[in-house]
Amino acid sequence: MGSGAGERSWAERRPVLFPFLLSLFCLALSEQIRYRIPEELPEGSVVGNLAKDLRLSVHELPTRKLRVSSEKPYFTVSAESGELLVSSRLDREQICGKKPACALEFEAVAENPLNFYHVNVEIEDVNDHTPKFTQSSFELQISESTPPGTRFILEVAEDADIGLNSLQTYKLSLSPSFSLVNKEKQDGSKYPELALEKPLDREQQSYHRLVLTASDGGDPPLSGTTELQIQVTDANDNPPVFSQDVYRVSLGENVPPGTTVLQVSATDQDEGINSEITYSFYRTGQVFGLNSKTGEITTLNPLDFEEIKQYSIVVEGRDGGGLVAQCTVEISIQDENDNRPDVTFHSLVEMILESALPGTLIALIKVHDRDSGENGEVNCRLEGEVPFQIISSSKNSYKLVTDGTLDREQTPEYNVTITATDKGKSPLFTSRTVTLHITDVNDNPPVFHQASYVVHVAENNPPGASIAQVSASDPDLGPNGHVSYSIVASDLEPRALSSYVSVSAQSGVLFAQRAFDHEQLRAFELTLQARDHGSPALSANVSLRVLVGDRNDNAPRVLYPALGPDGSALFDTVPRAAQPGYLVTKVVAVDADSGHNAWLSYHVLQASEPGLFSLGLRTGEVRTARALGDRDAARQRLLVAVRDGGQPPLSATATLLLVFADSLQEALPDLSDRPEHSDSQGELQFYLVVALALISVLFLLAVTLAIALHLRRSSSSASWGCFHPGLCVKSGPVVPPNYSEGTLPYSYNLCVAHTGKTEFNFLKCNEQLSSGQDILCGDSPGALFPLCNSSESTSHPETLVAQAPPNTDWRFSQAQRPGTSGSQNGDETGTWPNNQFDTEMLQAMILASASEAADGSSTLGGGAGTMGLSARYGPQFTLQHVPDYRQNVYIPGSNATLTNAAGKRDGKTPASGNGNKKKSGKKEKK
Repeated sequence: MGSGAGERSWAERRPVLFPFLLSLFCLALSEQIRYRIPEELPEGSVVGNLAKDLRLSVHELPTRKLRVSSEKPYFTVSAESGELLVSSRLDREQICGKKPACALEFEAVAENPLNFYHVNVEIEDVNDHTPKFTQSSFELQISESTPPGTRFILEVAEDADIGLNSLQTYKLSLSPSFSLVNKEKQDGSKYPELALEKPLDREQQSYHRLVLTASDGGDPPLSGTTELQIQVTDANDNPPVFSQDVYRVSLGENVPPGTTVLQVSATDQDEGINSEITYSFYRTGQVFGLNSKTGEITTLNPLDFEEIKQYSIVVEGRDGGGLVAQCTVEISIQDENDNRPDVTFHSLVEMILESALPGTLIALIKVHDRDSGENGEVNCRLEGEVPFQIISSSKNSYKLVTDGTLDREQTPEYNVTITATDKGKSPLFTSRTVTLHITDVNDNPPVFHQASYVVHVAENNPPGASIAQVSASDPDLGPNGHVSYSIVASDLEPRALSSYVSVSAQSGVLFAQRAFDHEQLRAFELTLQARDHGSPALSANVSLRVLVGDRNDNAPRVLYPALGPDGSALFDTVPRAAQPGYLVTKVVAVDADSGHNAWLSYHVLQASEPGLFSLGLRTGEVRTARALGDRDAARQRLLVAVRDGGQPPLSATATLLLVFADSLQEALPDLSDRPEHSDSQGELQFYLVVALALISVLFLLAVTLAIALHLRRSSSSASWGCFHPGLCVKSGPVVPPNYSEGTLPYSYNLCVAHTGKTEFNFLKCNEQLSSGQDILCGDSPGALFPLCNSSESTSHPETLVAQAPPNTDWRFSQAQRPGTSGSQNGDETGTWPNNQFDTEMLQAMILASASEAADGSSTLGGGAGTMGLSARYGPQFTLQHVPDYRQNVYIPGSNATLTNAAGKRDGKTPASGNGNKKKSGKKEKK
């Protein structure tokens, strides 16, 4: 194809396609495209349609991004048409010098997929340089005695063009004495010689002025001229003669300055001054020096084969008479391996995906060595163990491709070193290192730091508190390595899960949304997921088990002994003949907590007789520590504390009311709220009531006197309240009994009945009585002989002999601590508070027993074997809880004593008291 202007028909492009296969190691088939254009084409001229020659359509150009990869931007590719255009000046002489063939080689690069094409553009010479002489004129001295036919080498002209456009001929202006001969050197260059045609006569003409013209072979030819001034000198018979017309020598390029190249020699047959020869360069040299006396040629400057490969020097020898002889010295510069290879990268892909397959093209590598021959042949190799390799693509061109799998997490970047070594005798090499960065791909899922998590959380934790943190790592970068957390599964109900726990998506911190209760939920399991933000996202799961730890937040709960329906404590009976170690009862308690918090221990806080019973520290078993003594009370009270093992410990108390009795009849009489009247019992009751009334009247007189004295000192009339007729009435129980004080609150009243029967009943106060008042009547425990009106009366009073009151010197342990065997320590004791109402309780028991003995077949109160206790203290309180005092009672006017009549009627012996609890939930029929 010609230039864009179409200036020269011979400049048309003549592309020649040479397809060839690369070596077996080459990955792709490449073809070299050749163009031929003349030099000095203007910028923008079309070299050829590169896209069409590469079989690329115009529509593919935007995606393939066809471009030129070369060291110097001589050409460019049109993005619209795909044509190869001239982008800078093409001066063949500047690019290739005197080389006979001048071609520019470069790579055409196409992407998607990435490929390279070799392009060769040959630059044709244009006759754009005129032959030039170094001087516009020069002088030549010729002796008049010079014989015709003598020749003189003239100055040559320089023409940068080559071939036909280079210098072809020299012409001399017309002269009868001189002619011009065109001579040619071995390298093909022309030089002129001046030939003397006839003898000269200095006396006739001492100067001759001639014009020397140098012409090239271009079309049209160009020429240059210089003026030749010839001076005719006096005669000298013998000119100098050189030993050789041409001297040839080879010289290494790296010889130091001052090195002797050679020595020329000329002789002259004349004598005297005409035989003295002086040597000089025909033209002034800048590279070599010449000794004018000896003819020795030396180097002045370093030589470089890559710049000038051969020098041709003309040396003149002039004698003293002016005769001159010339010779030619041709110096060939020998190449030495003094240039290191040059390595350049083209189309380098610095960011490589770690998922790139083996064989992916990374870069095009070009190597160049300015030396010649083997010194300029270069081999490339990769240094170190890297997952890459280089493949020879063409002469001095290589491809860098991947040769294995890449993993950014192991090696994020590679420093690839390529070494180019020439084949010289002393090889020179060049290493170039390029850094290749591996781009991250989401190929690693998150990994939890633990295979599973177990979290211990104490119950009653504050809502919203952090209870644990899970952590997962992802070695990827950016979003591929950013991990977020979530809960994906649980053994809790899906609706209830959000009310228990939540997890921070960013930090993995697990928060409790509510306070946990160990007694309701002891453990639950979650499945947490860590997910990265890659595309596609990768995830990992881990199980987290939350164990809710117990805290001592539940006090022990006593299951046995249980309180009655009205809140009163129950009684347990103990045989009087119980031996030490006898199992009386067992305190049973539970604790909703776990572990040490539920490890219960049993301790005696208070006891009527500290040394009488022992309590198992861990079992809660109440056993007799010794046999019942004569001075021991029949009724015992134990206050037991149940403590857990928490810190601080929590406790509960239980009151045990123990009665020593061998049968139910020996327990306390049943004091019924509404006893059924019996005709056979009424007469005896009347006598007993009259006798007790007389004693009460005497006592009341003394009390009245004391009150009168007291009223004198006090204006308060509250102490007269018990004599008010409406204060006390016949009714049911007074107040709910309080057994925790250590004694039974026995309150009773003795009244006169109209029917002649004696009735023993409890009274209920209409008004709340203050515990600080000194009340002597009513249902207060402070009333010694309460007396009230009744609709019944008696006419047969009888005298009663009462048993002595029980021992009030009861003691209990204030600091009883359970030992390892469950025994009680009774060292620290205190006196149990005196209870004056025990005597009154015994009097009531005697009266009830006497009334029952009057009628041998009847019972006191509402049911057999209950002695009226069920109506007062609840159905669970039966005779087995109360000792039988009737065998110690003497009734005046009778020769019998009160015994367990019911037991005799039934033909039964008194119960042995096996320690089991006896309840009377129902009243027995008579």
